[in-house]
Amino acid sequence: MQGKMIIIEGLDGCGKTTQVNLLKNYFQGENYRFLSFPDYDSLSGKIIQEYLDGKIPEENLQNSACSASSFYAIDRYISFRKDWHSDYEQGKMIFSARYTTSNAIYQMAKLPREEWENYCQWLYDYEYRKLGIPEPDEIIFLDVPVAVSQELLNCRYQGDERKKDLHEANPEYLQHCHDAAVYAGKMGKPWYFLDCCENGKIKPVEKIQQELIQRIEKIIQSTP
Repeated sequence: MQGKMIIIEGLDGCGKTTQVNLLKNYFQGENYRFLSFPDYDSLSGKIIQEYLDGKIPEENLQNSACSASSFYAIDRYISFRKDWHSDYEQGKMIFSARYTTSNAIYQMAKLPREEWENYCQWLYDYEYRKLGIPEPDEIIFLDVPVAVSQELLNCRYQGDERKKDLHEANPEYLQHCHDAAVYAGKMGKPWYFLDCCENGKIKPVEKIQQELIQRIEKIIQSTP
């Protein structure tokens, strides 16, 4: 028996961590397991942190799309083999903030659009088949426009631009990431895009949570 995986995705500043923490309070019990990637406390996570701090030069973005993807993929592989493999095999419901799909958002955005299809095929084959980590059953993308997510990040860091990482500090790149998410959401299993804004403003946290839970419960109810 294998478990089910639900992935919560979204751009930086969309509120993923807040929403996943609220889900922990709602979905309690031994049948649920919560994850978050990357694991910055692991050895692989430290490499990712160096990458995000700009300490690993990216002179060729085409090469970087694959090399950086590998940093994150190995982090997930190690986590699966050492931590939650048995939970998944025992049939638990696994929730994860970010996953392979984050590579499809943040790394694919570095490439010309005509290479996106090949990248998606390479990525999913690499992680789900060659590395053998589980393929998710549902991807829920918390959809927030880049301009709004930048406002939220500015509030989080109290206007200190120095606290933003390599990705957070580049709104133009984040817009490419949003475009990549829309594209990836149509490749393979369709993603569910949860609109987190009304009238150009972020919805209240509680309303987003309610809509998120409704979607998840619908998924659980449809699970054999």
